[in-house]
Amino acid sequence: MNAISNFEFKRSTWQTAVMLTLGFWLSASLVLDWVIMPSLYVSGMMNEGNFTTVGYAIFWNFNRLELLSAGVVLTAILAMGKAKSNWRFSSIFLSCLLLTVALLDTYFLTPQMCVVGSNLSLFAAAGGVPDSMNLLHVSYFVLEILKLVAGGMLLNWYWREA
Repeated sequence: MNAISNFEFKRSTWQTAVMLTLGFWLSASLVLDWVIMPSLYVSGMMNEGNFTTVGYAIFWNFNRLELLSAGVVLTAILAMGKAKSNWRFSSIFLSCLLLTVALLDTYFLTPQMCVVGSNLSLFAAAGGVPDSMNLLHVSYFVLEILKLVAGGMLLNWYWREA
């Protein structure tokens, strides 16, 4: 019986955790940024009064998943580095960068976008997107590109290592 089933995985459970977490995280980011939010924009929801509340609720939940994913990726990479006795500084740096991006999105950009997007004055003229919101959107998409590049590099490295 032992001769029949001596198949072993070369990949550690930490490496599997990194690949699955990065795959889920990056694909969910792409769906949110390129499917959900554009469809809400095209449907005219940005003109609704409660768009800020809905956007904040969506991003509040998603940002918590991002923090969890970044924590799993960083923990797994640190555990693999400790187990292998050769610390790959570039993967540790990229995983810390991913955690930083998730923290910035969660605790800076999302609350700022909510504040700028909410209509706090009853007498303010409705119309147009404020310049500060455009700056926040540009910052968000720069961080998203940084996240996708860093996550893609990590996913590629650990996929090739298998």
